[in-house]
Amino acid sequence: MQTLLNPHPIFFLPPKPSINPNTNTKAHKFSKFNFNLTSNFTPKAFSADEFPADEEFIQKFGPKDVETEDEARRRNWIEGGWAPWEEILTPEADFARKSLNEGEEVELTNPDTIEAFKMLKPSYRKKKMEELGLTEDEFYAKQFEIKGEIPEKLTTAWAGPLVVRQVPPRDWPPRGWEVDREELEFIREAHRFNERVELDQVVNEARSDTDGLCLDRYKVFLKQYNEWVEANRDRLEKESYKYDQDYFPGRRKRGKDYKEGMYELPFYYPGQICVGKVTTLHLYQGAFVDIGGVHDGWVPIKRNDWFWIRHHIKVGMHVIVEILAKRDPYRYRFPIEMRFVDPNIDHLIFKRFDYPPIFHREEDTNMDELRRDCRRPPVSKDDPGIKVEEEPLICNHPYVNTLWQIHVAEQMIMDDMEINPDKYKGKKLSELTDEVAFDEENSVQYTQDYYKESLLPKTIVNVSIKDLDLEAAFEERQHHNALKAQAMEQGATSYRIDKLRRNHEMDEYDLVHWRRSVEEREALLRDISCRRAVGLPLEEPGRYHDPSTVAKDKYDPENPLYRYDYWGEPKSSEKTKQERLRDFHNKGIIGRGMVWYETSYEDAMKNRDPEVNGVQTNVFSDEYYD
Repeated sequence: MQTLLNPHPIFFLPPKPSINPNTNTKAHKFSKFNFNLTSNFTPKAFSADEFPADEEFIQKFGPKDVETEDEARRRNWIEGGWAPWEEILTPEADFARKSLNEGEEVELTNPDTIEAFKMLKPSYRKKKMEELGLTEDEFYAKQFEIKGEIPEKLTTAWAGPLVVRQVPPRDWPPRGWEVDREELEFIREAHRFNERVELDQVVNEARSDTDGLCLDRYKVFLKQYNEWVEANRDRLEKESYKYDQDYFPGRRKRGKDYKEGMYELPFYYPGQICVGKVTTLHLYQGAFVDIGGVHDGWVPIKRNDWFWIRHHIKVGMHVIVEILAKRDPYRYRFPIEMRFVDPNIDHLIFKRFDYPPIFHREEDTNMDELRRDCRRPPVSKDDPGIKVEEEPLICNHPYVNTLWQIHVAEQMIMDDMEINPDKYKGKKLSELTDEVAFDEENSVQYTQDYYKESLLPKTIVNVSIKDLDLEAAFEERQHHNALKAQAMEQGATSYRIDKLRRNHEMDEYDLVHWRRSVEEREALLRDISCRRAVGLPLEEPGRYHDPSTVAKDKYDPENPLYRYDYWGEPKSSEKTKQERLRDFHNKGIIGRGMVWYETSYEDAMKNRDPEVNGVQTNVFSDEYYD
């Protein structure tokens, strides 16, 4: 075992010294090896489990330290493939890490950063404004000026002439806004003149002069647009305060940020070329450009794409953008989506947003409908295997249950009038009121009551007397009482009432519901037939899992198979209890000189001593093994 502790596996034993028996052995206790201290030899000390090695052998065949410890560690990290994340970061990832700074406190050394830190204090900002002699608006406008050098514009081989046109939007007018039909037909004639033109023709025939342009249709559109703005400006501002308590980039400008002449959403359309100014840069959302409207345009950029374009986009820079989409401002966070045309950096953006960000509000209870409205794919789930076209027709109207409760309440009052006529003497049935204030939320009470020595659940339903038609029920009761008396006079033994007025109403509601379900079934069968004829899928794509790819034993928390622990047994079962006791026993018998695998739990229970010094012991206690 001593040889294994040597630093080198190859070593040489020193020659045994010859000891004179006549000499004192104690004198040679510390002079086992004879060293000449006057020579150039440097004495070395060895521990008790080491032996000196040949220096020439070590210098010739031993390890050579040609690199430092840090260099060797870094080389080992990179070759092994498990280097720390600081060592293997790509340039763009290193830029993202430094921009985020991971929440660490960094000492401020740059004068610009120190000044920016001081500007966080309101009193220092006010002092700066007074020194510069600027108002608050002028001071904040100066903060957005371009700082540093503007890089040269990117030139690409596919960059062609920029075609700008004045065309009314195709979705004009907005929903619910009425305009003159003749003027609208005149405006829409502008879209018929659009023709597809080849790129070579655009390059050769493009011109920048505006002489001879026909803008009559566009001027009519502007007239209708200004009328719509005057009528809806105040309403849109109130709705913006209702949905957005605080302003953030991309949302509607209001208050002092709103200026006269700002364009509303109906003015813009996809494909429109606009000139704007960059107002905000966000690491995770993108760039926001002011194009003169109430909403800033949104250019989606996120994560490490900023590494490639950080030198080409600055706050305050004037850019040319193209509108890609115009969306509902009450559902989507950023209604106007755009891309950069000048500077031409759209080809440097790789990490696109899968779907534009939306708002999740409290009234959004149906998530499938929300995804469908936002044009997002559904979350796939298991196919229940139910064919709607084969299900039985629905004939139970949901109002029938309430109508039955009203009918029972009316008949109970009629029975009470026959038993206690003095209670309702001199009172009009239409003027009766509730004895206790009716609480609609707590109208149903669930209790228990005994019936023939059996405790059964009992439901008490409170109905307001205002919902009852007592006069019609009273006339109906008098009519049936008269018919019953007439039948008894003719010698009949009993009088049977088939259906009352409320029962006929229930049947009418059920019939209406059944007819509606029949119409829905016919419409569904027509839709299925048309889809099969055209070759379209019967279900929404992605709504259900593909049965060929989903495993049979997929985890389902509602399945009883997964209610227990990892081993498939209840956690409080006798089996797991015996396993815990066995583990405790195996840990305890090690102190008695036996290893855990030489004695089983059953053998230990058979061979245990029932009493020690006349006292019953517990083999599972620590005192028993001490």
